[in-house]
Amino acid sequence: MSRIGKNPIAIPAGVTITVGEGNFVTVKGPKGELSRAIRPEITVDIAGDTINVTRGDDLPQHRAYHGLSRSLLANMVTGVTDGFKKELEVNGVGYRAAKEGKKLVMNLGYSHQVIVEETDAITIDVPAPNRIVINGIDKQAVGQFAADVRKKRPPEPYKGKGIKYAGEVIRRKEGKTGAK
Repeated sequence: MSRIGKNPIAIPAGVTITVGEGNFVTVKGPKGELSRAIRPEITVDIAGDTINVTRGDDLPQHRAYHGLSRSLLANMVTGVTDGFKKELEVNGVGYRAAKEGKKLVMNLGYSHQVIVEETDAITIDVPAPNRIVINGIDKQAVGQFAADVRKKRPPEPYKGKGIKYAGEVIRRKEGKTGAK
């Protein structure tokens, strides 16, 4: 049995979950609504205030889907109740970020400004010129958006300039031996 898949998911107060035709699961909560199709090999049972995810047989691929499906459902429940957040740090002289309306405007050492727009599922907050906070209810969308912003200027190993995740450790290189 999958160690992750066998764990039940607790349904918090204010969250409604419906399983529709073809294993299409919809989760509604105070922050919004998420929907996802679950693989047909997996069954989703709602019993009281818990969700149980089971599989029909022990094929290796179905065991993998078991744990994956349970994790996806747990992330949906967490997303509509608490939401997800990724924090980015902008490091470098003259590197900064600002929010103008629904656009994130960044000066990253290029000859032009880098502009990224918010989507419906993502909200951007810039509490300081060197910090970017990305919020949303879909964990995958928040992580992908943060990765796309980081890709605009990834941190380089010599001085550490660029955009990095908060708490990320950048492996530094020494550089030329003549430099001090």
